Amino acid sequence: MKTQQSIISKLANGSLVLQIFIGILAGIALAVVSPDSAKSIGFLGGLFVSALKAVAPILVFVLVAASIANQKRGEHTNMRPIITLYLIGTFAASLTAVVASFMFPTSLALVTNNATVTPPEGIAEVLNTLLFKIVDNPINALMTGNFIGILAWAVALGLVLHKATDATKQVFQDLSHGITSIVKVVIRFAPIGIFGLVSNTIAETGFSALAGYSQLLLVLLGAMAFIALVVNPAMVFIKTHENPYPLVLKCLRESGVTAFFTRSSAANVPVNLDLCKRLDLHEDTYSVSIPLGATINMGGAAITITVLTLAAVHTMGVEVDILTALLLSIVAAVSACGASGVAGGSLLLIPLACSLFGISNDIAMQVVAVGFIIGVVQDSAETALNSSTDVIFTAAACKAAEKEQD
Repeated sequence: MKTQQSIISKLANGSLVLQIFIGILAGIALAVVSPDSAKSIGFLGGLFVSALKAVAPILVFVLVAASIANQKRGEHTNMRPIITLYLIGTFAASLTAVVASFMFPTSLALVTNNATVTPPEGIAEVLNTLLFKIVDNPINALMTGNFIGILAWAVALGLVLHKATDATKQVFQDLSHGITSIVKVVIRFAPIGIFGLVSNTIAETGFSALAGYSQLLLVLLGAMAFIALVVNPAMVFIKTHENPYPLVLKCLRESGVTAFFTRSSAANVPVNLDLCKRLDLHEDTYSVSIPLGATINMGGAAITITVLTLAAVHTMGVEVDILTALLLSIVAAVSACGASGVAGGSLLLIPLACSLFGISNDIAMQVVAVGFIIGVVQDSAETALNSSTDVIFTAAACKAAEKEQD
């Protein structure tokens, strides 16, 4: 009995990253050896993602409200520099994608099985949608995972409770700690969930579906890798004046890996909040910046929108000058901020970017269909970049603030 308890204890307290890595290898092996068995256990991945999505909205709502309600007067939360880093990083990503697309122009064999989705008709519609998300019904916002609406109501409630009695504030503080404990339990099941996700994905799609779009994938992944390993570290170094790679690599390993397989920035919010806590960051800061980043810090989405749009432009033989490319970078960055926090959200904004070059909606939707085909890798890498960057920029701003106070 004691030996059995010891094994369970080691599993519960062991390295989560190592366990996730073992889950990935086991998932690949099962999919190769027995695809039918891999498909049958795919529900494990679905359960894990559903659990994360279920706990994330209420976690964010309670955590933000409790943080603001219990915030001491005169205490700074470093939100302004974090938001600045988010916006600069997203714009830098779209510029990088433009350069990569010009260096390695890609033509598409456009498909005809258009995806049944409705893209936004213009940038005004994207901004209009964001505005209405802010004033969404709080119950509906929690049910649908509308983090903009959840943040708005949590901030409003937190500001009102800031003048409440200490007993009331303590109730919210205790509630936030309780929900955080539930999240820790969910996260411990990540290796099993990712095992199910990996085995099911490979069993259903294999590797052959990606071969026809190898150059497009290489441009996308190359641009994302450049942002993750060059641009982000440079921004962290400028902000903190210290070696950025220990922080960057830790975030990629502990946030990016999980986000890669869940393919949802919203689902990865609890993982990022847990990582920020282990990095000993300011709770009043990361409880707001992480859910906000899951909505507006979308460097990976900006790259996807830009690369696929310019691939369509090159395929159609449209000439692009520097000013138009710059305009595309701005539109892609702004549109990416309105991308949904769910898998494939950025693809729906490609028709909006294509409209800058007079490309018809029919052609644009075929490009979206190509995006769904390569989404097994593209969307996973995009989410990994988006989600890990949330923690990187939050940590950089907090470290810079600590240095200024010393």
